Amino acid sequence: MTDSSAVSKILPRQPWFKDAVVYQIYPRSFQDSDGDGVGDLRGVISRLDYLARLGVDVVWLSPIFASPNDDNGYDISDYRAIMTEFGTMADFDELLAGAHARGLKIMLDLVVNHSSDEHPWFIEARENPQSDKRDFYIWKKPVNGDMPTHWESFFSGPVWQLDEASGEYYLHLFSVKQPDLNWENPALRREVYDLMRFWLDKGIDGFRMDVINLISKDQAYPEGQPIPGTALTNGWPYFVNGPRVHEFLQEMQREVLADYDVMTVGETPGAAVSDAVRYSNTAGSELNMVFQFEHVGLGGGERGKWTNAPWTLPELKATLSRWQTGLHGRGWNSLYWDNHDQPRAVSRFGNDGEFRVQSAKMLATVLHFMQGTPFIYQGEEFGMTNVAFGDLSDYNDLETLNAARELRELHGWSEERIMAVVHAMSRDNARTPMPWDDTANAGFTTGTPWLSLNPNFPQINAQVAEADPDSVWHHYRQTIALRKSLDVVRDGTYELLDEAHPTVFAYLRDDGHSKLLVIGHFSSELGTYAIPAEFVGGEVLSSNYPALDLAAELKLEAWQGVVIRAR
Repeated sequence: MTDSSAVSKILPRQPWFKDAVVYQIYPRSFQDSDGDGVGDLRGVISRLDYLARLGVDVVWLSPIFASPNDDNGYDISDYRAIMTEFGTMADFDELLAGAHARGLKIMLDLVVNHSSDEHPWFIEARENPQSDKRDFYIWKKPVNGDMPTHWESFFSGPVWQLDEASGEYYLHLFSVKQPDLNWENPALRREVYDLMRFWLDKGIDGFRMDVINLISKDQAYPEGQPIPGTALTNGWPYFVNGPRVHEFLQEMQREVLADYDVMTVGETPGAAVSDAVRYSNTAGSELNMVFQFEHVGLGGGERGKWTNAPWTLPELKATLSRWQTGLHGRGWNSLYWDNHDQPRAVSRFGNDGEFRVQSAKMLATVLHFMQGTPFIYQGEEFGMTNVAFGDLSDYNDLETLNAARELRELHGWSEERIMAVVHAMSRDNARTPMPWDDTANAGFTTGTPWLSLNPNFPQINAQVAEADPDSVWHHYRQTIALRKSLDVVRDGTYELLDEAHPTVFAYLRDDGHSKLLVIGHFSSELGTYAIPAEFVGGEVLSSNYPALDLAAELKLEAWQGVVIRAR
């Protein structure tokens, strides 16, 4: 057996992000410190010890910058200022210092596909068409008295908004209050690089880049294919992974990122494995990793995610395995089940009723022993569930409200059908305030929460979870520590077993020195699974049930998750 300490002296040092575990905070919903019902930076400061106890390495803060909050901070009006509701720059500096003192790194959200329409650049561009800021955005003249194209926006409706004063349209792939920035303009790119340096020079440790693969548009602006049941078209082929996106990211790397030891992850809707190989190439010329959407997109259809069709385990296995094998040695994976835009993991992929605890633990096991950098979204670590508010007026999310109106008015859906998909897929599932304890408003605020709490907070909260040694929280803490102790998780190959099995997700990890078998049982029934001979009598490294007999025919409990090391 090769001595592992000797091996570590020979092998090149791995980039730190490959061993890191990231914890995402949605600041508005994390912890309120001043009683206004909105989470803030001082609230995050008060919970840094909690994050350190969990064992994570990086804290990713969703946008904290000045914003009118049309899209909850993803519409930025000043990239160098803190949102008033969240605090001050002094608060941020204290948070950064406090995190670093605890060995935690801070990653910020870089939102530069678009700004707010209240950003000074856009205000000047709109008021003065002769201004140099006009070309910071994308303006087009009408075509035959109509919009330049009929592309559909991510938030429903068309992507073009008429500016009455100039008679031109501006592009907004998202909300009408989120005009797209014109990355074809070198002056705009220099401004972006300058604002990145502002934060990097403060000492932050990386950026999560919002929809970064949308920054390059096909300059011909062709019409898309018609979308059935609407007057709109699909523009994705002309703005997703666009013609100059790699050029722009390589320039960003040369001009800014190469000077700092930081982590970068790009949000890349519509990216395939082949795209991710380019974005996260081993030469490091663009990004460290990307967020792909194929696994969370399962069940999508003609109405996008609102179709909410059933998905199967073989589909999920095929998707995640394609990314594992496709990026091995060629790029790097991000690993996630949920985030601020997705339903809660245990409700989407597990069983949020009788087997909530067991399935939440199993999902952690299956994901965290894959190759890549894991991301944990606030509350995932103790098994938070989706929420089912009784009325659409209880929801805040712009995407949800726009979709509900469109499904009702354009497609004739009943209120019952609309509410069923909202309960399953709304982004507000992830945005209900963090429940810290079972007191009034779950310890989140002394005021009125900006969004209602999940009613199950008296049973599902951080205090209860941390006090119970058999909780989901402690399983996450132990899983984080275990994966960091095993080089095979970072370096090993991945091999999917029994791809067609309807209820078992099993795979091997192997680095030539150590071999792991990871099993996730996606069923509320008892089951069995024939394990490879080399794991019979092996070492159980992790299990969400106390007793496990490593016989050739492994007996599986409901939603069991197991990691076994070969003999």
